Amino acid sequence: MFPHKIINAGPDNNKRILSYFRGEGEGFVQVGDQEWIIPAEYERSAADIYQFSPRPDDVWIMTFPRSGTTLCQELIWLLKNNLDTKKSAEIDIHAKAPFLEFSILRGPRLIQETMKLNADNSAAIDLLKKIFRPEFETAAELANPRIIKTHLPFCLLSPTLLPTSKVIYIARNPKDVIISCYHHNKLFKLNHHEYCGDLKTYWQFFKDNLVCYSPYWEHLKQAWTHRYHPNMLFLFYENLSKDRFSEIKKIAKFLDVNYSDDQLQQLVDFMEINNFRQRVRIKSDSVEIKGIIADHTEEFIRNGKVNGGDPELTPELSKEIDEWTAAHLQNTDLRFPE
Repeated sequence: MFPHKIINAGPDNNKRILSYFRGEGEGFVQVGDQEWIIPAEYERSAADIYQFSPRPDDVWIMTFPRSGTTLCQELIWLLKNNLDTKKSAEIDIHAKAPFLEFSILRGPRLIQETMKLNADNSAAIDLLKKIFRPEFETAAELANPRIIKTHLPFCLLSPTLLPTSKVIYIARNPKDVIISCYHHNKLFKLNHHEYCGDLKTYWQFFKDNLVCYSPYWEHLKQAWTHRYHPNMLFLFYENLSKDRFSEIKKIAKFLDVNYSDDQLQQLVDFMEINNFRQRVRIKSDSVEIKGIIADHTEEFIRNGKVNGGDPELTPELSKEIDEWTAAHLQNTDLRFPE
């Protein structure tokens, strides 16, 4: 049984979103009292995702999108697998840590069109069948120990998650999240992707809680309330960027794995952004799939900088985001590292 109400986001919201986010097009729903904005495809699998059973030796990576998720997937996999970078290079990132609710980002139209585009490539069709299978089904069949990625907030996941499994939550400064989400949403032809506007307009969607997985602040605050739970590790992306050695040591302790300082320093060097971008497999090297990635030069792994800025980020827009951030932090002790 799924305990939250799911309602249509409404004609005005759907019209506004779909006029800029051209990927798929089934519309959006609002979920629960917080009115989480999620593609309509979610309604078909909400109960399955909510009832997905955590295991005691699971590690869950939970983030609002573009908050260091991929970095932590690779980092945690290596810590759990003897720092075996050679083996890591042979496995794509999605196989290391299934994206629990990925099926909500691809509706029937995308599946049909992509299968049709690749009909003459049997290897691509075989891979697409695996890709289009709901990840919660795939993850349920994995042997222990599992690493699982999700962008969903705590309230939309099993209430047994935190009492059962280890959860690592990564938070990132909203200005960097907005910029990274903006570029990421232009990259894929998925639900709530293939964005065709500018950064200023994207910011309006973000501020109005009309980007996927919004509201951003409620997402963070739910995790923040659990930060002292023994199965919870709350991290800031900014600390992971500025003092990676100390943060990796903290993660290793949380995961109950032991490595020497020299070994951890080698891991820090491996996770340097340019090396990371070149060596971590995001997709199959041998099978080309048409129809999922949009036709431009955006990259899945960007520069990973803190306060990285953007050519479209004007001083006025930057100030507006700063004021919005300060207003939301007023009644909480949550603070982002400088």
